[in-house]
Amino acid sequence: MTESTFDSSWAAGEPADLSQVPQRRGGRSRGSRATAVLGWASVLIAAVLSIPVITVVAQLVLPTDSEVWGHLVQTVLPRYLLNTLWLVLGVGIGAPVIGTLTAWLVTMYRFPGRPIFEWALILPLAVPAYVMAYAYTDFLQVTGPVQTALRTLFELEAGAMWFPQVRSLPGAIAMMTFVLYPYVYLLARASFLEQSVCALEVGRTLGYGPWRNFLRVALPLARPSIAGGTALVLMEALSDFGTVSYFGVQTFTTGIVRVWSSFGDPVAASQLAALLLAVVFAVLLLERLSRGRARYHHTSARYRRLPRTTLSPGKQALATLACALPILAGFLLPAGILLGMAITAAQRSYSLNFLEMAGNSFSLAAVTAVLAVVLATVMVYGRRLRPGRASLLANRVAGLGYAVPGTVIAIGVLVPFTAAENAVDAWLRANLGVSTGLLLTGTIAALVFAYLVRFLAVALNTMEASLARVRPTMEDAARTLGHGPTSTLLRVHAPLVSGSMLTAGLLVFVDVLKELPATLVLRPFNYDTLAVQAFNLASDERLTEAATPALTIVAVGILPVIILSKTIARSRPGA
Repeated sequence: MTESTFDSSWAAGEPADLSQVPQRRGGRSRGSRATAVLGWASVLIAAVLSIPVITVVAQLVLPTDSEVWGHLVQTVLPRYLLNTLWLVLGVGIGAPVIGTLTAWLVTMYRFPGRPIFEWALILPLAVPAYVMAYAYTDFLQVTGPVQTALRTLFELEAGAMWFPQVRSLPGAIAMMTFVLYPYVYLLARASFLEQSVCALEVGRTLGYGPWRNFLRVALPLARPSIAGGTALVLMEALSDFGTVSYFGVQTFTTGIVRVWSSFGDPVAASQLAALLLAVVFAVLLLERLSRGRARYHHTSARYRRLPRTTLSPGKQALATLACALPILAGFLLPAGILLGMAITAAQRSYSLNFLEMAGNSFSLAAVTAVLAVVLATVMVYGRRLRPGRASLLANRVAGLGYAVPGTVIAIGVLVPFTAAENAVDAWLRANLGVSTGLLLTGTIAALVFAYLVRFLAVALNTMEASLARVRPTMEDAARTLGHGPTSTLLRVHAPLVSGSMLTAGLLVFVDVLKELPATLVLRPFNYDTLAVQAFNLASDERLTEAATPALTIVAVGILPVIILSKTIARSRPGA
């Protein structure tokens, strides 16, 4: 049987006949049509999901109310820009320092608690920054346990003692640093584990001590990974709304919501969103340009596992402290505070329709997760069948949404959806005398669409890595059994990558559960989620009642952390 005959039987979705060549009858075969449909589906999905970003960018050329922009420029726009830059600078320094240092310690040294620290250091990923802000505000406020204990200890009156304000720009930087450093830790540790001892031995022959070897050899080799993790950290910091809003820090994200809700000017809000989008892409561009033409790679083909060095007792204590403090500050302390408050307000929280809001959150997250996995699978499999620039570009465009803040996506969804609804309503009024009302923006459809734009990249990257591990010989075997492209996807690939599909769905589920700015802007009237309820209660200074929905978000967020922990455990040398 020739190769062309083999391909024909595969494309037609018919059993392969080894004795004769099947006759092709005019037109394209069913399998070829299925392949073409899957290939073009990627382009169509990417085009639809790019509408919000295109809408926001297009608003730059539209005329706006000069009074609104004049007011913004003269009063708050410089503050938005300055606070955003300070936030990016502070988090962009703190998170990489903590993430890289802890990754190096658990990879290279032996000290008490190291096996626990290597997976526990990613636990802060389960705590959204705005949830941590609620916990620390209750803990450090004037009536909180810390200041109360200090006043009692030193016998001081209320207000007689200076104490740093947690609800401030430095407080927001601290919250985000302790929440986001695991992005750098994960990538830096993976890079350190991949390095060969041969590279470090070269440093020793040059007279480098342990720390100089780290700075001159290991750190440059891990620089791309650290830079990638830092870029993720900065994008998350730029997209944050809950923390900066609750702390009263005026940034671009709070300004966008304010212009939309207070001034009622969608064009000005969209143009402000476009400025924030420009800052996001500037961060990505700077990360790329920072590498320049420098290339960091191993020059030796020899590879030996990195040996762990046993530290002296004093240094062991320092290493243990350096790894324990981020876990304590980023997970254990806020989770404990929330748990205590949730127990105190258990009855009141239940009376606030907690189950209804939990149902809203879980249903939104479940629907989005299923759709994201389906769309990601179609896009990745379509590119596998028809590799080329079009499918590659489609996958990259669809994945850009993760770099776009939720407020920007929300504005980009509202503007075209509202325009489409108004056009349909006007036409029906003029021709049929009926009004459609809100078709999309008044339902959860717009909200789910915004979630897909924001988080499809999570499922896309997971499925892309999973399908890449499936050998082409599996498809060859499916051809001989008479399976076409669609049948192969359902009956061969899906069972093989079912674990990755579940992981992708779970990651999207948790991300949707934590998402706040897009939910605040796009949710239907009187439709609250756990994130929205926690934010509203905290904004009303009802922190004890906000603890239960916040703690629920944290509890569910631990699930993907468990998955990452198992991955780390398998990546240990000798595992």
